[in-house]
Amino acid sequence: MDNSTLTSLIGAPVKAGERLARHCSWRVGGPAEYFVAAKTVEVLKRAVQVARAVALPYRVIGRGTNILFADTGVRGLLIVTACDHHRLTAQSDAAILYAEAGASLPLLANTLAKQGWAGLEWAVGIPSAMGSAIVNNAGAHGSCIADVIQQARIIDGEGREITLTASEMQFAYRQSRFKGSREVILSAEFLLKRDSLEAVGERLRRFNDYRRATQPSDPSAGSVFKNPPGYYAGALIEAAGLKGAQVGGAMVSPVHANFFVNTGAASAHDLLRLIRLAQERVAERSGVRLEPEIEFVGEWGELIPAPAERPFDHAA
Repeated sequence: MDNSTLTSLIGAPVKAGERLARHCSWRVGGPAEYFVAAKTVEVLKRAVQVARAVALPYRVIGRGTNILFADTGVRGLLIVTACDHHRLTAQSDAAILYAEAGASLPLLANTLAKQGWAGLEWAVGIPSAMGSAIVNNAGAHGSCIADVIQQARIIDGEGREITLTASEMQFAYRQSRFKGSREVILSAEFLLKRDSLEAVGERLRRFNDYRRATQPSDPSAGSVFKNPPGYYAGALIEAAGLKGAQVGGAMVSPVHANFFVNTGAASAHDLLRLIRLAQERVAERSGVRLEPEIEFVGEWGELIPAPAERPFDHAA
């Protein structure tokens, strides 16, 4: 199998050796064996169907904001959800938002809030594609995707195109039924409520101000670790004396200790070593084992146990 054959089968350009640092918010990562940007839902479906038909490992990602690509790259086909069509159907004080998997979550949050629609304004600082936000049940400021989603159109593990209700998606803290599964999200619908422009605008400004004050501007992947029950991961890392700690070009942000940043020359290995250091130091000091919120994608060899390398995962 070569990229020209895959291009013909999928009906969209498939590149060989695409550098994944271009598709990761940490700006690190080696080459993808094959790479395709699915600019329509039909291309997304064909890419998945072709990969399954020829037994080619594949991975579907959004904007690469919740993943760490290995320096050695990724085997198989990396599919980026670039399909971003959306529409709003309003009825009195409620509206249904239809959004494809590649739609920008913060762009929709910002645009709809400025039109007086409430429900997504908490997401204005989360740079995720909609499909990835569903997979990870993205959330902030006490709200999350599970609060507003109504249904999703997916390709299930058997290759069938089906619709799931919100209750069937098995949402939990930064979790859903899609993590670790072969299911692929194509589009989804969300329930929004009408609110005054002043009220929605005030929340939007408050959330934006909070993000600027508490999050670094250097390349990062957002929160590295989930908050353990009863704790904040950033506070545990700071208490372990790691705020500002550096491994190679990777650094624990001086602004927020649960953000690890690329200072300009970091490798994926640097970031992984810093993640391991934080886990070890926090466990030694507090007895709490931090669980990564980010996913590790690619060829890591002995650096990461095999169960963490899931060829059919979605990623952010």
